[in-house]
Amino acid sequence: MPIMTYVDAIRDAQRQEMLRDPDVFVAGEDVALMGSSFGQTAGLYKEFGAGRVLDTPISEGQIVSLGVGAAAMGLRPVLSLDFCDFMGCCMDEILNQAAKMTYMLNGQVGMPLVIRANIGGEIGAAAQHSQCLEALFTHIPGLKVVASSSPRNAKGLLSQAIRDDSPVIVLEHKALNGMSGEVPEGAFTIPFGKAETRRAGRDLTLLSWSKTLLKCLGAAESLEKEGIDAEVIDLVSLYPLDMDAILASVEKTGRVVIAHEAVETGGFGGEIAARLADEGFDLLDAPIKRVAAPFAPVPFSAALERLYQPDENRIMAAARSLF
Repeated sequence: MPIMTYVDAIRDAQRQEMLRDPDVFVAGEDVALMGSSFGQTAGLYKEFGAGRVLDTPISEGQIVSLGVGAAAMGLRPVLSLDFCDFMGCCMDEILNQAAKMTYMLNGQVGMPLVIRANIGGEIGAAAQHSQCLEALFTHIPGLKVVASSSPRNAKGLLSQAIRDDSPVIVLEHKALNGMSGEVPEGAFTIPFGKAETRRAGRDLTLLSWSKTLLKCLGAAESLEKEGIDAEVIDLVSLYPLDMDAILASVEKTGRVVIAHEAVETGGFGGEIAARLADEGFDLLDAPIKRVAAPFAPVPFSAALERLYQPDENRIMAAARSLF
């Protein structure tokens, strides 16, 4: 199986789906001549031409409006938004058009739309270019939301999103761009709504997604030296959410820590905790713990950003507190 970087895997997913389906096209800021800000579309313009790789104005509202109209007419747009922080500029198009059009028109119009957006900090990009805003989109009926933590699931999730007939928000962590890993050749997909067990364990469940998932894996390795055997579940798909996998893990371990990079207040971890309390209360031997960012903007200072970010030490401290 070939080794790819996270960026290469994202680019390959788009290429494979464009080869497979002539209705797939890519649009966004600098996606053609520059290959996008992080290189995820490099080479696509040369291979597929201006009709299928479109540079747009620096206007998220125009980009998503283009995509909504094209999807309603039967095409399959893959939109590139450099930073999820600026999805507020196109929230009407996402919230009131993309998410609701099929429902309001009684299924007469499809919406096979993909919006790719870069999330997360750890690169010193400060408060307006470092946020994780997945909770905003999981709150909107009509959208599907996925977040990758490896090159393999970056490719598989994006390919599945492009084939889906619903609007899908695909969140990609920019601090993972240089990460390498095994990725299947050719076209392949990862189904939505199926969590992945990244590490089996018996004493504790660590639930996470995106880059924080890697910190959970690191914490689990360290906890093992202390005699705590942690299971690590990568949610992969936030909506639809695989509650069956979550409940099955907690039934085995009796303890759970939910970790994510987004601000704790109103974060998606709170939704998971509420559903666990509702559907799995009798499975729990200890309170549900969350590890997340404080209720503050992401700092620019590298030292302050390290303190702001959830890390392995905080995950381990939360885990220890349950025993």
